[in-house]
Amino acid sequence: MQAIILAAGMGKRLGEHTRNNTKCMVRVNGETLIDRMLSQLARHNLSRVVIVVGYEGEKLRQHIGKRYDHLLNIEFLENPVYDRTNNIYSLALAKEKMQEDDTLLLESDLIFDDELLDLILKDARPNLALVAKYQTWMDGTMVRIDDDCNIVNFVPKKAFKYADVGQYYKTVNIYKFSRAFSTQKYVPFLEAYCKALGNNEYYEQVLRVITFLDAQELKALPIGARHWYEIDDAQDLDIAETIFAEGEEKWKKFMRRYGGYWRFPGVLDYCYLVNPYFPSPRMLDEMRANFNTLLTEYPSGMGVNSLLAGKCFGIKQEYVVPGNGAAELIKSVMEHSEGKFGVTYPTFEEYPNRLAQERLEIFYPGNHFSYTADDLMEHFSKNPVSTLLLVNPDNPSGNFIPRADIVRLAEWTAERGMRFIVDESFVDFSEDYEHNSLLCDSFLEKYPHVAVMKSISKSFGVPGLRLGILASAHPDLQRVKRDVAIWNLNSFAEFFMQIFNKYTAEYAVTCRKFQEERTRFHAALSEVDYLKVLPSQANYFLCEVLPPFTSHGLAVDLLQKHDILIKDCSTKKGFDGRNFVRLAIRNRTDNEKLIEALKEIN
Repeated sequence: MQAIILAAGMGKRLGEHTRNNTKCMVRVNGETLIDRMLSQLARHNLSRVVIVVGYEGEKLRQHIGKRYDHLLNIEFLENPVYDRTNNIYSLALAKEKMQEDDTLLLESDLIFDDELLDLILKDARPNLALVAKYQTWMDGTMVRIDDDCNIVNFVPKKAFKYADVGQYYKTVNIYKFSRAFSTQKYVPFLEAYCKALGNNEYYEQVLRVITFLDAQELKALPIGARHWYEIDDAQDLDIAETIFAEGEEKWKKFMRRYGGYWRFPGVLDYCYLVNPYFPSPRMLDEMRANFNTLLTEYPSGMGVNSLLAGKCFGIKQEYVVPGNGAAELIKSVMEHSEGKFGVTYPTFEEYPNRLAQERLEIFYPGNHFSYTADDLMEHFSKNPVSTLLLVNPDNPSGNFIPRADIVRLAEWTAERGMRFIVDESFVDFSEDYEHNSLLCDSFLEKYPHVAVMKSISKSFGVPGLRLGILASAHPDLQRVKRDVAIWNLNSFAEFFMQIFNKYTAEYAVTCRKFQEERTRFHAALSEVDYLKVLPSQANYFLCEVLPPFTSHGLAVDLLQKHDILIKDCSTKKGFDGRNFVRLAIRNRTDNEKLIEALKEIN
C-alpha cells in the first residue's frame, strides 16, 4: 500500500496564511498539516508516500527534508501548471504510480483523527471512500449511498439540493483504490476525461462516471462521529484548531467563543440555557414559510416593535422596550444607574460587570446559595443601595422567590426610594409559571420604580433571534428607548412577536413537558455519586462536584472524551474556587447521554 498526497493548490481563500506557503504548511495548534499527516501515515506499513507539489513546492520539499527518512519513503511529483489546473491534473501526474500498488489517496488540506486511517486500511474491501453524514459546514462533492454502502451517485456542487441533505454524505477526501481498480478502471477513465474535458476539473468527476457504469465498484465507509475538517479558509482554520485542541486548551478555545456552537454539530451544549421543546414544529413551519420575505425586507422600527412586544405579554406599548437580546437593554440600564447597586452573588454577571467594584453592595447567601425575600431585606436594610437587582429564578443557583414575596420586595424598595430591577428570564420554567410573572399593567403601574427584564431567548428557545424586553411604567424607560437604535430588531425577531400569541397553548404544553423532564433529570443526576444537585426552578441545575473530582477537571474531561460542554462555575464570583458546575436541562435523549457520560467518567 502506498499513499498519494495532493498538495499543489494555492489555497487563495486562506489569505495571509498561504501567501508564501502551500496549504499543507498551515499550522493547526502549532503543527503543520503536512507534518501531522505524515506522522499519521508513518504508523502504517506503506511502501512509499508520493506528494504532488506545485505552489511553493520547493519550500514544502525543504520543510520535509530528510526528517522522515527513517519512517517513510517519500517521493515528489511536480505540477508546473498548478495555477491553471485543478486536482484532476495533479492526480493524472501520478497515474503511473497508481498502477504500481494499492493506493491511499489524500488531500493535503485535511486534518483528521488518527483512527480514520485505521478504519480505511483495516477494511477488507479494496475500493473505499471515507464519507461523513452531511453537516452545514461541508462544501464540495457529496455522495448518495445505498443500504449496502455502495456509492450510487456523486453529487457535484451544481446538482446539490438542500431538500435532499438528509440523504447526502460528504466525501472526506480520503480514498483507498486497489491496483487493479486504478489500472483497469480509474486511470483509463481519468485519461479519457482529461482528453475530453481538459485539466481544470476535479478527480471526483471521474469517480462519478464510474459509479454510473458500475454502482458496485466503489464502496462508502461512514466515519460516524470521528473528527475531521477540511481547511479552505480562515474560519475553517479557527474551527479546526478548536476541534483538534486537547484537554485544557480545547476547553479554553470553546469558552472564548461565547456561543456559535452550532458550528460543531457533534458537541452537546449544556452551557446555553434555552427551552428544549419550543418553538413548536408548527410555529417553525410558519417561520420557514415567510423566510424569503423576512430575509429580504426591512424590519419595522421601535414604535411597531414595542407594540408587538406589548401584545405578546399583555402590557401597554408605552411600558415596554424590545431589545436586540436582553444584553442590549442591560447595557443601557446599567449605564444610567446611579449610586450603590445591590446584587446577590453568584449571579448573572452581565449586570455587575458593567459597574466599578466599589459601586457594588454584594449579598452572599451562604453555602447552598438559597435565599428569601426576608434575607434580602435584612441585608440591604443594613447596607442600603440605590438600586436592587433580583434575578429570579437566579442564575446559576436556580433559587426562586415566589411572586407574593416579590410584591413584598416591591413595597419595601418603594418605601426606601430604591429602584428595583427584576430579571425574570427564567420564570416560565418555574412551577405555576402562569402566575409568577410581573409583566402586567396593574403591577407596573402600582410600582413604577420596578423594571422587569426578560430574555426571550431562554424560555422561548430562540437565542438566534437575539430578542429581549424591558418593561416599566417609570419615565426612565423612554431614555432606554432613545438609547437603542430605531431598527434594533431584525425581521425574524419582529415576526416571532407578531405570531407568538397563536401558539400560547402549545407553549404551555412545552412548559409542562419541561417541568416533567426537570423532575426526571434531577433524579437521574442525583444517582451520580460525585454530584450534589441543588434544587432549581430554572432550566438548569447547579451541582457541587465532590472529591476526588473537580469542577474544572470534569468540564475538561466531558468535552475531551464525550464532546459535551458544561459550565465550570469555580471561577465565577461568589464561589470562592469551590467546585460547582451548572448543567442545562435539555430534552430526554440528550440528558440521558449526559448521565451516561457522567457515570462512565466515574
